[in-house]
Amino acid sequence: MTENDISYKIIGIALDPHKNLGPGLLESVYENALAHDLVEHGFEVKKQLAMPFVYKDLKMEVGYRIDILIDNKVIIEVKSVETLAPLHYSQVLIYLKLSGHKLGLLINFNSHVLKDGIHRIVNNL
Repeated sequence: MTENDISYKIIGIALDPHKNLGPGLLESVYENALAHDLVEHGFEVKKQLAMPFVYKDLKMEVGYRIDILIDNKVIIEVKSVETLAPLHYSQVLIYLKLSGHKLGLLINFNSHVLKDGIHRIVNNL
């Protein structure tokens, strides 16, 4: 499956925890619920994946963590905030660049209509 195929399926699957839980809960609740549903749909899911930062020949463990990585292809950053800030978009793009992945989804579950809280972010490598 391509990144686009995977992201399309992720978006459909993300609707269920949002519908069942509604907005206003902690990010960790949505992250775990979404990861559970993705596994049920046959995806390989890695949660809270540590990502080192490399500068020249120095590898640093500085605390970057990908919320969810699907099939080693698509990054999901889960949020539950009033309003997404430019920093949230930058965070996903940085994760994409550091990991070499092409596509990320920024999903804000604190949206009354989830489609308004889903944003595709592309790394043009």
